[in-house]
Amino acid sequence: MEETLPKQELTSQPKSVLSVESLFRRLFAIPEVGVLIPLLGFILIFYLMKPNFLSGDNIATMLRAMSFIGVIAMGQALLLISGAFDLSVGSVAGLSAIVSSYAMVRLNLPIPVAVLAGLGTGALTGLINSFVVLKLGVPAFIATLGMLYIAKGIDFLISKGYTIYPLPEAVNKFGTAEPLNTSWSFVIFVILAIIAAFVLGKTTYGRKLYAVGGNPEVARLAGINPARIQLSAFVLTGMCSSLAGMLLMARIVTGNPTIGMGWELNVIAGVVIGGVSLFGGSGSIPGAVIGLLIMQVVTNGLVVIGVDPYWQTVAIGLIMIVAVAIDILRRKSKTAAP
Repeated sequence: MEETLPKQELTSQPKSVLSVESLFRRLFAIPEVGVLIPLLGFILIFYLMKPNFLSGDNIATMLRAMSFIGVIAMGQALLLISGAFDLSVGSVAGLSAIVSSYAMVRLNLPIPVAVLAGLGTGALTGLINSFVVLKLGVPAFIATLGMLYIAKGIDFLISKGYTIYPLPEAVNKFGTAEPLNTSWSFVIFVILAIIAAFVLGKTTYGRKLYAVGGNPEVARLAGINPARIQLSAFVLTGMCSSLAGMLLMARIVTGNPTIGMGWELNVIAGVVIGGVSLFGGSGSIPGAVIGLLIMQVVTNGLVVIGVDPYWQTVAIGLIMIVAVAIDILRRKSKTAAP
């Protein structure tokens, strides 16, 4: 008995240490945790440099600012997971805002009809993008880049380069309202994020998106139509773009032809930083949301601490390169694993 007690004590301690190690391994195996840690690090750094960084007003400002990009990112994340992407989202957002405001102001159409016209514009551009990519075989980069220019050109043809106003008072009230000290655009973004996360994690459609993005040929053998899945993702991305454009239109209370300029790269940067692979087949909505938060925290934090605004673009570019490099290394390690 005297000999067994020390043995039990010796074996019990390594088991507890092993359990702690396994807990950390499981924790860090969750992709979102790897993105959350840098986010918390950036928040801590900016807070220590400027405590007012975490003031209620500044937090609300950040959430309002990221909501427009965030709405588009929910569609773009689904499209990226399916193995494609859309560079025209910013121009589509601007075109939809102009179409909607033109319908309300110049054609005197009811607000719901004007909103449907804007959403229809986004759905149509998504449908055209999918046709050019999936039926004509044009690479998504070229097809959607072409749509970027087409949509922006039509935007300026309709508006003649001028803002369209005044919008109806109901649109004004909706756009300038601040529920929970944020905005309706942020509330809508949160709702869309919850829906998108549910779709990806709990539905057959979500599993098909991952399957098509992971390996289209295997997905086809499993009875999935890759073209149909990607077509739906293109249309959803177009509609999310149009919704974001109309939300900003309501916020600034004018149909401005410059709405959406530069959004396309910010959207892709946010979701890629959040772990959504550029090569398809992997990623999550929580990760994409964290990626968008990282972008917003960095850009806002640099302003708060008084850094030249031009460094914001440099910082986002560096973070995106690192995120893509990590994604490539992760994929190589998976393929190299026995």
